[in-house]
Formats: sequence, C-alpha cells, structure tokens
Amino acid sequence: MTLFFTLKQCSLGHVLIAQSKLGICAVLLGDEVEPLILELKSQFPQAELIAAGEDQERIASEVISLIEDPYTKHDLSLDIHGTKFQQHVWQALQNIPPGKTATYTEIAQQIDSPHAVRAVANACAANKLAAIIPCHRVIRKNGSLSGYRWGMERKRQLLAREAHGAYKH
Repeated sequence: MTLFFTLKQCSLGHVLIAQSKLGICAVLLGDEVEPLILELKSQFPQAELIAAGEDQERIASEVISLIEDPYTKHDLSLDIHGTKFQQHVWQALQNIPPGKTATYTEIAQQIDSPHAVRAVANACAANKLAAIIPCHRVIRKNGSLSGYRWGMERKRQLLAREAHGAYKH
C-alpha cells in the first residue's frame, strides 16, 4: 500500500493528512510533527509513505477548511480501515450535524447495539479521521465531556467552534 501524506498547520496545531489511492485514510492532530509521523507509521506499518503531490495537497487544503469551518460541505473520498462494528459507529458519527452532540448510549442504540456503550467509546478512540468522522461530538450521558484521542482541549475547541458557527449558519 502506498500512502501520500502532507503536514499542515491549523488552529488546532499540526495536522497530518494521509491518502491512499481510495481516499483519505488518516487525519491526525498534534502539537509536534514527529509523533504524528510515528503514529502514521504504526497505524500503517506495511505502507510506503510518500510526500503528497499537487492533487493530494488540494485535498489536504479541503480537510483544513473542514477543520476550520465544520459547516463546510465536502465530498471527500474516504478509505476507512476498521472492524464492521467500528464502521457502523463511524457512520453514525458522521450523521451528527455540526453544533450537535450525541451520547455514547445514543450511538449504541442507533446502531442496534444498546449494550455496547463501552465498545462505542472504543470505536471513537480508534477513529483515525479527526474532524471528518466527528467523534468529538460524542459526550457522556450526563452531558460532560469525555476523552478525546487528540486531547480534551482540542475537543473543547471543536465543540465551541461548532456551537458558535451554528449562529452563523
């Protein structure tokens, strides 16, 4: 497998965007570049990593636009790797509109696995597509924020940006 990757800056820090021939397979957020590259290598150990070309750079710019304004419409091709259960969870997450949240329990019920709340949380934690698959929109049943793979402060920022943007859209 060949992955084309690019590193960008956004309001949330560094972003690593990786694409296969089928679509975007990783959008990783972090404070430093090197850990993002190491994470990509560990997630796709058999992949040949190549610096993005012009086509991939254009798509990466679309991803940054989506991170900065979650109300941006997109038709990005995705190459999502995960179990069938994770795929069901991630599809449900993509149905949560910007400015809204859902609980882990609600997601479990939506995918007809009402007792799989912990598994839903694990699927959120396994999400490799920050902002595109909006796991940041999932909260605890009591309304409080729970963990976020890319840091609680980023989760707060994303939710605040969406709440603020709801007034503009």
